[in-house]
Amino acid sequence: MLPLIQRMVVEEKKWLDQEEMVDCISISQSLPGVVAINTATYVGNRKAGLKGAIAASLGVILPSYIVIILAVTLLDVIGVNEYIAGAFTGVKAAVSGLILYSAIKLAKKSLKNLYSWVLFLVTFILVAVFDVSVIAVIVSGILLGILYIYLKRKEDKA
Repeated sequence: MLPLIQRMVVEEKKWLDQEEMVDCISISQSLPGVVAINTATYVGNRKAGLKGAIAASLGVILPSYIVIILAVTLLDVIGVNEYIAGAFTGVKAAVSGLILYSAIKLAKKSLKNLYSWVLFLVTFILVAVFDVSVIAVIVSGILLGILYIYLKRKEDKA
């Protein structure tokens, strides 16, 4: 859903600019819960306060909830079916492609200097290879980002 949300919020409705959207997704990923719901809540709150946050959250949750209820009911009726299994294989592949597309689009906007590229690569290796906790990586990223800005400002004053 992130590519859809991003396209609608940034390109079509222009509720946020690309930089704000990157910040929104970063915050949404670091909070517990589903990223799409967190993102919708953030955008709804920015546009219309608490009422907007509630409306946006329900707008994301209710369609999925209804589809899941219908799918479970339908699957109970159909049972195990190789065509249904094939459909789920296709859906998983398509969703993986959408996630990759969103990640590439975010990377183009976020990775602007050597520091951010190094932090990205180290983070990826820590999580993908060494199975380091995502929470530890996010907290470390926050602290390193603050340190980076502090050192950069100190360097600019000198």
